[in-house]
Amino acid sequence: MSNPFATVFLADDDDATRKSVSETLRGDGYDVIEARDGAELLELLADAAGAPWRKPDVIIANALMPCYSGIGVLGALRHSRWDIPVIMMTSQRHARAVTQNALRLGATAVFRKPFDITDLRTAILAARCSRRNLMNLPAAAAGAHV
Repeated sequence: MSNPFATVFLADDDDATRKSVSETLRGDGYDVIEARDGAELLELLADAAGAPWRKPDVIIANALMPCYSGIGVLGALRHSRWDIPVIMMTSQRHARAVTQNALRLGATAVFRKPFDITDLRTAILAARCSRRNLMNLPAAAAGAHV
């Protein structure tokens, strides 16, 4: 499961969740870059746009955060045609609506807090494998933007 070359951008305004997830993923060998809210996540993504080696392999974001929501970031990514797998987390009472919206915007998975970290690990691996397979297809076969 360990891969020191895989980068995960993790955005959550809940310090305890962010710390727990980041420590677990670092223990698995991921390079985890943390953001406290959607605005910080957008800054990380803007930096990565100018430096492709900084581009994350997977983004994990809380759906609703201050400054800018994870749903808003997901929409911006899709609008800009960045093909990065995004896994959303939510602790909201309206989890069903958040889940539907996130999946409609292209999230690869949505987890309601608290969740089993093993399920998140599986979702990360599945997202990375799916992206890797798409990157190996000819552009016409893979769809719009690979």
